[in-house]
Amino acid sequence: MMEFLALRDFLRFHLLEEVMPFWTTHAVDQCHGGLFTCIRDDGSLVNTQKYMWSQTRALWTFSALCRRIERRAEWESIADGIFRFIERHGRDRHGHWVWLTEADGSVVEGPESIITDSFAIMGLVEYHLATGNGDALRIALETYDTVKERLSRPWSYPTAPYPTPQGLKPHREYMQFSLAFSELGKAAGREDILRDGRERGLEVLNHFWKPGMRSFLEYVDERNGFVVTTEGRTMVPGHGIESAYFQFFVFEGTGRVDLQMKSCEAIRCCLEQGWDPLFGGLFLGMDALGREPVHWKNHTMKLWWPHTEAMPACLMAWEACRADWCLSWYRKIHDYSFARFPCPGHGEWTQRLTRDGSPVDTLVALPVKDPFHLPRGLVFSIETLNRILHTLQSKPPGRSKTPGQRAG
Repeated sequence: MMEFLALRDFLRFHLLEEVMPFWTTHAVDQCHGGLFTCIRDDGSLVNTQKYMWSQTRALWTFSALCRRIERRAEWESIADGIFRFIERHGRDRHGHWVWLTEADGSVVEGPESIITDSFAIMGLVEYHLATGNGDALRIALETYDTVKERLSRPWSYPTAPYPTPQGLKPHREYMQFSLAFSELGKAAGREDILRDGRERGLEVLNHFWKPGMRSFLEYVDERNGFVVTTEGRTMVPGHGIESAYFQFFVFEGTGRVDLQMKSCEAIRCCLEQGWDPLFGGLFLGMDALGREPVHWKNHTMKLWWPHTEAMPACLMAWEACRADWCLSWYRKIHDYSFARFPCPGHGEWTQRLTRDGSPVDTLVALPVKDPFHLPRGLVFSIETLNRILHTLQSKPPGRSKTPGQRAG
C-alpha cells in the first residue's frame, strides 16, 4: 500500500508542480481567452492560431483539475476563458465545430473533423459538472444532435487528421463517441444518449477488438469483418489501450464484469503487441499481421500520448482484475516514459521521439502541443490510485497485492 501512496504523491506533484505551471505560465491568452497551443517545448509560441480540437480538450483538462483534483481560482478562471472563447467562436451556423481560428476567434478553417465534436462534448460536460454552467450542457446536447445525424451517414463528413477509407468503419469514431455520449448521457440524465454510448462501446469491444488476432483494429468492414488490406490490417496500440480503458467508464455501474475482463485482456495484448523489443516504448502504429507496408504514417515513432494513456490503463486494469501483469507493465511504461519524455527545466513532456528514443520535430498529426493526454493520464492515474488506496485501507492486511510484488 505504501508504494501505491508514494506513486500517487509522485504523480500528483508532477501534475501540479511541473506540468500545469507550464500551461498557466506560457499558454493563456489574456486578451481573447482560450489557450495558445502552437507552442514549443520551452513555452515559446510558434504562432497564435487556435485549433478548436485543442481548445475543447483544454477545457476538459482545466475543468477536470477543479472537479477531480482540487479547486483553484486560477484554473477556474482559465476554464471560464476557454468556455467563453469556444462559445463565441467554436461552431459554424450548422452547429458543427470548426477546425482552426485566429487568436481573436475569426475562422481560418471550418469543420474538418467530426472528432473535434467529440472533444467538445467531453470538454463541455466536464465544465458543466465543475461549474454548474447550464449553457455548456445545452451546447453539448446540441452538438450531440448534429453528431448523431451525421454519424447516420458514414463517409459523409471529414475526419481529419486521419481520413476514413471509403467502405470501412473507423475504430476512432466509436472509441471517442462511446465515451462522449456516455458521459453526456450521465450528466444530462438522458437514458437514450447513455444507451447510444454503450452501443458504441459494445461495437468497440465486440468488433474492433479481435481477441483471436490479439489486435485492436483501426478499421473493419461494414459487417465488422477483417479486411486484408494495408488499411484493414492497421493497429494503433495507443488507440487500443485508450479505447479499452474508456469502456471502464462507459459500462460503469452496469455489472458487466465480462466487459471489464475483455477490456483488461485488450489492454494487455496492446501492450504486448505494441512494445518495441529492441529499444523499448510503444510503437505508434503496426500491421496486425506483421506485413509491409504499414498503413499508419510514422509508425515506428514513440509518441508521448500512447504512454500517457497506458499508465492509467494499467492501473485501472489492476483495480478491475488484480493481475500481476498490470503493475509489471505499469512500471515498464512509467520507467520508459519518465526517462525520456519530460523536458527538464520546462515541466511538460516532449511529444515525439524516434524509434531509438531521440527527440525529433517530425509533424505527426497536428502542429500543436496541448494540455490533454498528459494531464488527463495523470488525473486518471491519481483518481485510480485514490480508489485503490481507499479499498486497500478498508480491507484486512494480506488480502491484496501491492506494486512491489513479483509479476507472474
